[in-house]
Amino acid sequence: MEKKGLNEIRQLFLDFFKSKEHLVRPSYPLVPQNDKSLLLINAGMAPLKPYFAGTEVPPSKRMATCQKCIRTGDIENVGKTARHATFFEMMGNFSFGDYFKEESILWGWEFVAEYLKMPVDKLWASIYFEDEEAYEIWDKKVGIPKERIVRLGKEDNFWEIGLGPCGPCSEIYFDRGEKYGCDHENCKPGCDCDRYVEFWNHVFTQFDKDEEGNYNLLPNPNIDTGMGLERVACIMQDVDSIFEVDTMKYILDNVCKLTNTKYNESEEKNISIRVITDHIRSVVFMVSDGMLPSNEGRGYVLRRLLRRAARHGKLLGVDKSFLNELVDSVVKMYGGTYTELEEKLEYIKKVIGVEEERFQETIHQGLDILNDYIKELEASKETTLNGAYAFKLYDTYGFPLDLTKEILEEKGLQVDIDGFEEEMTQQRERARKARVGEDTEGWKEDVFSSLSKDIVTEFKGYETLENQGKVLAIIKDNKITTSIENDEEAIVILDETTFYGEGGGQVGDIGILYNEVFEATVLDTKKGTNNRILQTIKVNKGTINTGDIVNTQVNEKTRKSTARNHTATHLLHKTLKEIVGGHVQQAGSLVTPDRLRFDFTHFEGLTSEEITEIEERINHQIMKGQEIIVSETTPNEAKRMGAEALFGEKYGEIVRVVKAGDYSIELCGGTHVRNSSEIGMFLILSEGGIASGVRRIEAVTGLEAYKYIKQQQYTIEKVSDLLKTPINNIIHRLEAFIAEGKEKDREISKLKTKLATGSIDEILIKSKQINDVKILIEKVDIQGMDDLRKMGDILKEKINSGVILLASEAEGKVNFIAIVTKDIVAKGVHAGNLVKEAAKATGGGGGGRPDMAQAGGKSPEKIKDALEAVEELLKSQLNG
Repeated sequence: MEKKGLNEIRQLFLDFFKSKEHLVRPSYPLVPQNDKSLLLINAGMAPLKPYFAGTEVPPSKRMATCQKCIRTGDIENVGKTARHATFFEMMGNFSFGDYFKEESILWGWEFVAEYLKMPVDKLWASIYFEDEEAYEIWDKKVGIPKERIVRLGKEDNFWEIGLGPCGPCSEIYFDRGEKYGCDHENCKPGCDCDRYVEFWNHVFTQFDKDEEGNYNLLPNPNIDTGMGLERVACIMQDVDSIFEVDTMKYILDNVCKLTNTKYNESEEKNISIRVITDHIRSVVFMVSDGMLPSNEGRGYVLRRLLRRAARHGKLLGVDKSFLNELVDSVVKMYGGTYTELEEKLEYIKKVIGVEEERFQETIHQGLDILNDYIKELEASKETTLNGAYAFKLYDTYGFPLDLTKEILEEKGLQVDIDGFEEEMTQQRERARKARVGEDTEGWKEDVFSSLSKDIVTEFKGYETLENQGKVLAIIKDNKITTSIENDEEAIVILDETTFYGEGGGQVGDIGILYNEVFEATVLDTKKGTNNRILQTIKVNKGTINTGDIVNTQVNEKTRKSTARNHTATHLLHKTLKEIVGGHVQQAGSLVTPDRLRFDFTHFEGLTSEEITEIEERINHQIMKGQEIIVSETTPNEAKRMGAEALFGEKYGEIVRVVKAGDYSIELCGGTHVRNSSEIGMFLILSEGGIASGVRRIEAVTGLEAYKYIKQQQYTIEKVSDLLKTPINNIIHRLEAFIAEGKEKDREISKLKTKLATGSIDEILIKSKQINDVKILIEKVDIQGMDDLRKMGDILKEKINSGVILLASEAEGKVNFIAIVTKDIVAKGVHAGNLVKEAAKATGGGGGGRPDMAQAGGKSPEKIKDALEAVEELLKSQLNG
């Protein structure tokens, strides 16, 4: 058998099915599109579910892909075995009501026997035990010996997920030879030993399972096949492990080089090397598809993989950031196919490098705390870490639960998972509520899926705001109806409309639908599945029926205001790349008639100088009067033109390119002005962080920018009146006013300190004795920490021996200072522990030396509780 590289196998597969008239589509992103049932794409057919479910019309009845996938269900086994991985590629060919079993099986055999040139005497087939049709094809058409066709049961060879489409499977196996076998006389596919490797599953989706458990024949059965690329590469390269496949081995060798280790030197090191090799591949692909590390959702998966890899680097003796240095090896192996890796190389390195640096900053602190927890467990002879402690490590120090669990397991300990999940409940509930009302989940049926596939909408609103359309469907209260009357609300689908459906960050249009006898207000417009535009309307007069012809009239003011803001986001995106850096990527946007919101990837706040420069450059482009040119072309041609594609956006075979003069060029389906001068003015209102590595700019354009400036002008004039000074003197007058206030505050503070220090004798009278040790625990009326320390020093001189803890309230916060004389320190009293206890009671923190320490708190109303807590602590220490 001729050895073939992984990249060569992938290309052979795609070329083969292209020759069989399949539409070969590049891999979909790892982030699911319009599917809220998945966190990450985990199978080749996952992005195609709308086509199998019938909620969308496929671009071709025959398709083939090599889909990048992420699965983390067995993450604990990654590294410990030679076959588990989080990232993998799934090759597949698909038929949506076109060809069926015979073509699928015959083409499968042709590819493995003639293109991959696998020895045919090593190939076996399995079928569902009742599938005589598949058996006949393998036996009569392929000619595989009967003894190499194995019948397996429902658990192995029947695919179904609850109700809906399902069907039998047929799998192709490779016989690796007797040395991998179990010596059982019935050893064949289906046996648990390692001899027979299943590498290509052909699913024949021919049934529809109903709620009564009946399997009804589908009128147009489908084909869904899946072949693991890494698994095939193992066979073709005659290796036992995915980590020995050419692409993986190249990365693994670079891991060894960077960590100064050797593979197969010890199993302990092998585990860490494999973890890093696998995880860096996953991380690179996830970041390239727009994911950023965070504490929620897919961002948490990314952070978990990245930090797990970083920790295994530490186990190999690496004490610095190194993962971003491995990015080049991943891109070298996969960049030829996944060109976005090369295009975003520096950005990927930046994201990984920043996250690893953050982990380096927190891991030591987190490890120290976890080690303290471990010592406490061992001292108390307990074996389970409290779930609340694990959550604190996760929430405060960025420690993934799995990392805590892994470290504990190395010590023979475990974590209370249930307790951890209880702490996460509120966050999970918020995430669940946020998903309510979003797009259709997975295979879930909705009213729109029962509509005819011929019901589609053509958007006519790029060139005009008014047109006519025929009513194709009316949906009221989630049910299909034929008419609605005055005051009723419903969703209307037309064959043609000028109303833009919400998408790409742009809100949907509003306006009216009308004819001679009918009028309705369009409250909102959204994009539906299967190229439908859904207009939510409220009838003002008359009746609307399916089949009626209506006029569509978009609200001109809101559309044009929205268009100004949308074109401005394109100029902003380009300008951010030029001024802030090429690593900037759009991470989300909202374009409304009133303002625009633009989220972008960056790792620190913008300076006031940068914000000013961004505004000036965009306004310069506006005043240049750049013509906005819109064209349609293929994705490859758009890329050649230099068009910017956005993370997570779904692009078809024809894309729309929006070009702002010689400045900005992006793929975009939204509405825009015809010339940049129509934007009028661009003004940034705010800039700030919204997540780790994601910043947000909010801005206004046109009339809204003018209104904002007028409001600011009015505010300045009012300030000028209040200060009784000309506008050009406001800053000077305010500076003087603030300086006067600070001077008065200082005078007041000095007077209070003088009064307080004058009452030293009164405080001394309140001292107590605990086991012959004098203690002074008191709240005093002093503002600053410096003055509090001075009072403490005076009291220390007065008592010679003892413990002093003073508290004061200043500007809504709490200050604590503790002083312990040396003879009392010798008895085990620690000033740092005292202020820490006091601060904890008031929601703060602090510490210091055994003889002197200070701290702060947030809740002045709890000062009394804090002083009582310190007194109780002293009693336990001095009486003990």
